[in-house]
Amino acid sequence: VQLQASGGGLVQPGGPLRLSCAASQSIPRFSVMGWYRQAPGKLRELVAVSTTGGTATHGDFVRGRFTISRDNDKNTVDLQMNRLKPEDTAVYSCYGRYGYGGYDVYWGQGTQVTVSS
Repeated sequence: VQLQASGGGLVQPGGPLRLSCAASQSIPRFSVMGWYRQAPGKLRELVAVSTTGGTATHGDFVRGRFTISRDNDKNTVDLQMNRLKPEDTAVYSCYGRYGYGGYDVYWGQGTQVTVSS
């Protein structure tokens, strides 16, 4: 199982950015998929995750700015980020919980998001 993240980059404060995570396996095989982030000197934190049933959980800091979505046809999980702030600067990593009941956890490589003017 592999997860490939893409879409990071430099964006101005207030701007949007879209991250995408491509999975090597069918998305419905993942009970949970989503994104975490880690800023320098800080612990990794939840950004947003989504279950197969469509239930989404977001970090408190998201406050309606980010939307997570799954595309079963493309085997991708996307994170649309709007109204970005400098404090959103971090390495964003794709996360996948493969299986149900008993499961394995997979991480994709991180993608850097920098919010700066």
